[in-house]
Amino acid sequence: MTFDSNTPRQFTRSGNQKMFAGVCGGLAEYVGADVNLIRLLTVVAALVTVGTAALVYLAAWMLMPAGH
Repeated sequence: MTFDSNTPRQFTRSGNQKMFAGVCGGLAEYVGADVNLIRLLTVVAALVTVGTAALVYLAAWMLMPAGH
């Protein structure tokens, strides 16, 4: 994976790695990680933070533009 330092990448929800809203898929595509690992970390974070991470997920769903 090559990065062009002159062009910033857009942080969008995934259109093809979508299970619920595409937020975890979009994050996985953005950082180049496995989507299932991101989903697992999101669930664990939601449990550990007593739902705060779930609210962050919902905010990301509303604020992130839909991807391709």
